[in-house]
Amino acid sequence: MATVLIVAPVFALIAAGYAAVLFRFVSETSHKGISEFAFSIAIPALLFRTIVVSEFSGVSPYRMWGSYYGALALTWIAALILSALLRKRREDREDGVVFAIGSVYGNIVMLGIPLTLSALGNEAAGPMALILSVNTPLLWLSGILQMEWVGRKQTGSALSVIRPVLTDLARNPLMLGIGFGVVWRFTGLGLHPVVDRTVELLAQAGSPAALIALGINLFRFEVKGEMLSVVVMSALKLLAMPAAAFVLAKLLGLPPLAAGVVVLFAAMPTGANAYIFAVQYQRLVNPVSGAVALGTLLAAVTLPVVVIVVARLN
Repeated sequence: MATVLIVAPVFALIAAGYAAVLFRFVSETSHKGISEFAFSIAIPALLFRTIVVSEFSGVSPYRMWGSYYGALALTWIAALILSALLRKRREDREDGVVFAIGSVYGNIVMLGIPLTLSALGNEAAGPMALILSVNTPLLWLSGILQMEWVGRKQTGSALSVIRPVLTDLARNPLMLGIGFGVVWRFTGLGLHPVVDRTVELLAQAGSPAALIALGINLFRFEVKGEMLSVVVMSALKLLAMPAAAFVLAKLLGLPPLAAGVVVLFAAMPTGANAYIFAVQYQRLVNPVSGAVALGTLLAAVTLPVVVIVVARLN
């Protein structure tokens, strides 16, 4: 029953967002405004406040990164191998990179943050911030550099590839929320009650707004074309990656809270950023779109199991 109370409201809000656009209570483009509010204001406020006011148990960032990104790397390699088996032609190696991105780039912001906070509480903010702080730049850089390498494009120096990613990172509201939270925490000044209450109200709006936006956003994703690729990507993301994360978290001796964050984040379905990557290179656009839609639907079944597993870690 406890698992139902954690997972059901999350997917109910996603369904509400989808139904709102399905029955034309809101337009398909409304997700943009809601998403901008959630990810530019509300969730950064949530991350800032929880990092400043919460008590965190000490955890090694290297063990956290080793568990999560070790699982990601293993899944990435498996995806490249499976993609090569599905696509025999040499010119399809670029498809393999997009296939890998679709197999590892989880929806850890829209879905991962609300569900993890619901399952583990505000104490999870610290371990979450460790993963969030490097996830997007690491995945984008890895994807772009590998795409450049397999295509032998040599369109510029490595710096010209890295600079735009670093520039976007410096302006990313989530990164700013994490960064300012860490800096303010080190000052030891705490938050004035008026400021604390104001930020808390914003933070409370973050998770519901993100989930509603996800539901609205899902309306544009369809399960179509290359069903085998869609199913394989979804299986790698929902099953293989969290299983690898669980094993690595155990091997590296992560404390229960940190291990829970790693496994839950690894279990998130394919996110919209993977679709954006596919569109950018015009590779596997339909299969990645299908992986986002099907993965989110299947996550309603797989995530309750993962939540139960995580609960037993404590």
